[in-house]
Amino acid sequence: MKEEKKVKLMLDSGAFSAWTKKTLIDIEQYGDFCFENQDYFESIVNLDVIPGEFGKKDLGEKEVERSASLGWKNYQYMLKRGIPQEKLIHVFHQGENFKWLEVFIKEKVSYIGLSPGNDRTTQEKIYWFDRCMNYVCDNEGIPIVKFHGFGIGSVEIIIRYPFFSVDSTTWVLTSRFGSVFVPMGKGGKYDYNVAPLKIAVSAHSPSKKDEGEHFDSLSPTLKKNVLDYFELKGYKLGKTEVKKVLLGYALSENERWIKKEKGVVEIVIEPGLSNQYVQRDEMNILYFLDLESNLPQWPWAFKRKINRLFSK
Repeated sequence: MKEEKKVKLMLDSGAFSAWTKKTLIDIEQYGDFCFENQDYFESIVNLDVIPGEFGKKDLGEKEVERSASLGWKNYQYMLKRGIPQEKLIHVFHQGENFKWLEVFIKEKVSYIGLSPGNDRTTQEKIYWFDRCMNYVCDNEGIPIVKFHGFGIGSVEIIIRYPFFSVDSTTWVLTSRFGSVFVPMGKGGKYDYNVAPLKIAVSAHSPSKKDEGEHFDSLSPTLKKNVLDYFELKGYKLGKTEVKKVLLGYALSENERWIKKEKGVVEIVIEPGLSNQYVQRDEMNILYFLDLESNLPQWPWAFKRKINRLFSK
């Protein structure tokens, strides 16, 4: 009998997507769905309220406070609707008053979501996360509550804080832009405590022109290290040719359009990472799985490091 693999699923409310589309999500309908299907999910994100209107950056303190208060009311509703507290994630957003994070700890919210601003730099996010650690960790840096990092694609951030969980679309976006993550190291010994290389491998990647970013521009030694890593994971670079054709050209089975309006065609000679986005998806997933397995077992202590940008 084939053994079934169990997958841990997190249910998000879609509040951010609804906000960008200027639509509303009904808290009662969301609560009913979560209650009826809660057994399928390891965790469920509360319906948070995002302040202001999508596209407008100038938010007053009153609007931010109003949204934080409404989000907290939604959390209370979800609990009353029957969603177990240990499953329910309430979200604290960058820009909200830290008094709310203090409230969450005082009210014993067991799973807190920390959501940095999408428009903030990595260094600005680090400064904010450092402040969050004052509330979600004890004096020794050990987490006193589970906390989830929303939209965390930076490896620097992932390895800096003792998250219980994180989510990100970085792995798939990087793949679709023609690149893969490669850890630093060689010969099967890799260092997951430092940021990986992001190597563009697609034959028609924009990064092909950037020295040091595309595989073709790497030094011979680094090329070998990268190919060794690909082989270790069971993948090949693949071979591709690009050609220009005339209007009305009929594609062969191993050809596809890159820019049809300009008559640019890709010829797949050998399938591989350079011409198969699904393989790049898989490679990037493997990188993050390896990163996860090389992190300390949770909970581990956050050790504050100097953030030079904000240390003055």
